[in-house]
Amino acid sequence: MQARGHLDLLWQLAQNFALMSRPLKLKCPTCRNEGEWFSSAFGPFCSKRCKLLDLGKWFSEEQKISEPLQPEALEEFADLPPGQHLDEPEKEG
Repeated sequence: MQARGHLDLLWQLAQNFALMSRPLKLKCPTCRNEGEWFSSAFGPFCSKRCKLLDLGKWFSEEQKISEPLQPEALEEFADLPPGQHLDEPEKEG
């Protein structure tokens, strides 16, 4: 009985890994074309053009955060370990 439970757990983990290892298809926030945009250098956008169009909307304040960030919203992150490495971009490999 115990071995059966372990096999079921291993099977579930294998299925979850298979789902996670597949590229995620989503719509580009700018042009709405569907694709595996997180696999590209511009993810979640499909191209540099769409990424820059979105950035322009933020700079022109067409898009903005609707309310100020409250300190209480960050309390859940207070226990995270400090580290400047967390702010560095990931290296493409």
